[in-house]
Amino acid sequence: MAKTELQNRSGTRIDSGKIDEFGATLAGKLIRPTDPDYDTARRIWNAAIDKHPGLIVRCLGVADVVQAVKFAAANDLLVAVRGGGHNVAGRALCDNGVVIDLAAMRGVLVDPDTRTVRVQGGATLGDLDRETHLHGLAVPMGVVSRTGVAGLTLGGGVGWLVRKHGLSCDNVVSFEVVTVKGEVVTASADKHPDLFWALRGGGGNFGIVTCFTFKAQPVSTVLGGLLVHPRDRAGQMLRFYRDFMATAPEELTVYAAILTTPDGMPAVAMIVCWSGDPVEGERVLAPLRAYGPPLLDAVQPMPFPAMQQLLDGAFPNGTYNYWKASFVPKLGEAVIDLLVEHGNLMRSPLSAVVVEFYGGAPGRVGASESAFAQREAEFNIGIMAQWTDPAETAAHVAWVRDAYDAFEPHSSGMHLLNFQSEAGDDVVRAAFGKNYARLSEVKRKYDPANFFSLNQNISAAAP
Repeated sequence: MAKTELQNRSGTRIDSGKIDEFGATLAGKLIRPTDPDYDTARRIWNAAIDKHPGLIVRCLGVADVVQAVKFAAANDLLVAVRGGGHNVAGRALCDNGVVIDLAAMRGVLVDPDTRTVRVQGGATLGDLDRETHLHGLAVPMGVVSRTGVAGLTLGGGVGWLVRKHGLSCDNVVSFEVVTVKGEVVTASADKHPDLFWALRGGGGNFGIVTCFTFKAQPVSTVLGGLLVHPRDRAGQMLRFYRDFMATAPEELTVYAAILTTPDGMPAVAMIVCWSGDPVEGERVLAPLRAYGPPLLDAVQPMPFPAMQQLLDGAFPNGTYNYWKASFVPKLGEAVIDLLVEHGNLMRSPLSAVVVEFYGGAPGRVGASESAFAQREAEFNIGIMAQWTDPAETAAHVAWVRDAYDAFEPHSSGMHLLNFQSEAGDDVVRAAFGKNYARLSEVKRKYDPANFFSLNQNISAAAP
């Protein structure tokens, strides 16, 4: 394939002399299509995303991000922002334009006295866990350690600590943001509070977050692991899961999944994380572990970073992925029947149908207190296709879409945007609900020309 050259949004080629002048202002590295490391730099974990940027700017610090934004704005270039690069929709990349890559900006600084953590925009969950764990602390994040902190948090952020400590965005104290004008501002409850509100769940619409400050929670060792049951017990186990979680303490997060084990056995599983007192955890988990009984009980005490890495092997780099998700207000009988039906129709042993229960801390935050509006949603249904042969793409995408359509009559009408391979304007508007109008106002103020467009895009036009 011919190498892509840098073009603006009108298709006009950018003079190489301008690019050289820009490169001279950077401490980081410019990666051009002719460079030997270009193909490596343009790839992300999801092999279904195959884009060819005209230029990749590997930033070393905030000054590089500022220079990249100014260069792109002055030359009317399409911009993608790469943090961890783990978003399934591939928003970290673009064709022809500029990727502002924060992958080298992975610093994490913990203040154990105030229980706060400063995290650069290119850091992953694993980077964060490594530093906080030294102090017996953790920040509520996702479930795969290679996920980027930035994209996860800006989209809300759900994970093993969600029921007790809330969403990732609920634990943000402040954001350091590079705006479309190339200005560096702090957004917090006291400074730029409108921007602070919007960034907590509103995605990358308003600027590039180069640093997050989080409050950390006292979590060190958890009881975690998988409880695996045979697939023919799927409906029965999902009903047990639903009823058990209705009264479970908030220290317990359990997700359920219809999946295939590494040795090829169709199965259904519960993935458990207890973050409270370990003695109490053994008591609470006893009936969960006794149910069935399971084919495999791998629940055990482990450091929280190990819990965060537990599912890493299920999402390896280089596979093809296509996901959709929808919130359902309750796990009723019809929903469980559909879970089993479509789980049994999976076309790849790497695929899964996942049920995530969020009841607890997220619901104690008002829907209008942050951009993330889905506070009353308790169950998220994730339909996640993963495969290795690109020739099979159409079949796997069709399975996801068929299952998603089947759940829609039971949906709350809202969606977890970080789980969406495709999110049209109707899905984005539904996800933000009544908050969309206010998000449009913030967009008009900070990015009226939609410079930051490769995201869960919010229109700057009045609704």
